[in-house]
Amino acid sequence: MEVAVARDAGDQPASSQNWVVQPLLTDLYQITMAYAYWKSGKTKEHSVFNLFFRKNPFHGEFTIFAGLEECLKFVKNFRYSDTDISYLRSVLPASVEPEFFDYLRHLTTEDVVLHAVDEGEVVFPRVPLLIVEGPLVVCQLLETTLLTLVNFASLMATNAARYRMAAGKDIRLLEFGLRRSQGPDGGLSASKYAYMGGFDGTSNVLAGKLFNIPVNGTHAHAYVTSFSELEELQNKRLVPRDGGEPVDVLERALAWREKLALVFNVLPEEASAGELAAFLSFAMAYPNGFLALIDTYEVYRSGLLNFCAVALTLNDLGYRALGIRIDSGDLAYLSRTARDMFEKISQQFDIPWFASMTIVASNDINEETIISLNEQEHSINCFGIGTHLVTCQRQPALGCVYKLVEINGKPRMKLSQEVEKVSIPGRSACYRLFGKDGT
Repeated sequence: MEVAVARDAGDQPASSQNWVVQPLLTDLYQITMAYAYWKSGKTKEHSVFNLFFRKNPFHGEFTIFAGLEECLKFVKNFRYSDTDISYLRSVLPASVEPEFFDYLRHLTTEDVVLHAVDEGEVVFPRVPLLIVEGPLVVCQLLETTLLTLVNFASLMATNAARYRMAAGKDIRLLEFGLRRSQGPDGGLSASKYAYMGGFDGTSNVLAGKLFNIPVNGTHAHAYVTSFSELEELQNKRLVPRDGGEPVDVLERALAWREKLALVFNVLPEEASAGELAAFLSFAMAYPNGFLALIDTYEVYRSGLLNFCAVALTLNDLGYRALGIRIDSGDLAYLSRTARDMFEKISQQFDIPWFASMTIVASNDINEETIISLNEQEHSINCFGIGTHLVTCQRQPALGCVYKLVEINGKPRMKLSQEVEKVSIPGRSACYRLFGKDGT
């Protein structure tokens, strides 16, 4: 793909562009080089730079290219402000000539052209993701920002794609990593590129607003522990879905719990009263979307039993509960146990939909965890994944580089004793070859 990034003099940065992404989001040496280029009379020399990486991340066989949209916004809106120039005057040596700052103030990217792989494409080492050509000074000043926009985005999208491959196409994947991410911008980027890499949604509300990503969430353990006894349930009546007189849901739920205790082969008194109150409270707030976190206390004897009692109460009133989330313990065993009970209740009380309720699993899940759970034949419908996804713990950086490969039509090459750091000189023409079978 080729993109001309000329801009009108009156253009202002797009409102959807991250305000942090600006010309000063760079390394100081880019600006010191710009001054040296300017002093040497090289401002109009035509350059070509390649942005690429040397190794696939996570010891894998592919990478997903991401970050192009943000790169285009940055290049299109590249312009030093008056305050930028004032700051640069304060940090650069006093020997820097005033005319250089005037040059920077009026610098634009109108003569820069980007050639890029389509965002979301599978890419491989040493193949340019971006080819940036134009005046040497401008292209040099773009380096650091383009790298920071592509490196994490592509790493994150690739990590998400690997989770998708491990989970399979029929399992929902939700990104839950905001609280563990590297700061607010890291959290937003992680949400955006996890979605690009194959996740189905995020818990990050701002990411949902900014990037139109489906948002998902239930409740925390704190909501359950905030209730300690049934008497705390102030509102006990719920109007049936099809209308009518409000029904006492606490009375119904307690009756169902007595019946279910025989199915579970437990005593109803073993279940937490505060947990039942919390579930009823939440269910009355969201009768069409009730999904409960069941591992605050004991999963089988309390959480699962209380959930099923509330779900059957909702069913009596014409509503359908969505399912459960498990955030600790042996996820394979607990998910199979929950699925067995759902199926048993479905058959015994003739409620077909009950057997297929959603089981969400979280709890510090990584790629290896999903593979292990697959081997254990889990009964999970959805994974909520946070820390290992958004921090890319297995490999914290992709390692993209930005190399000058041509100047004024003449190839340029970086040599090194490390063979992998030797650059390929000259303008690249990249092709992807397919066999007869399409692979």
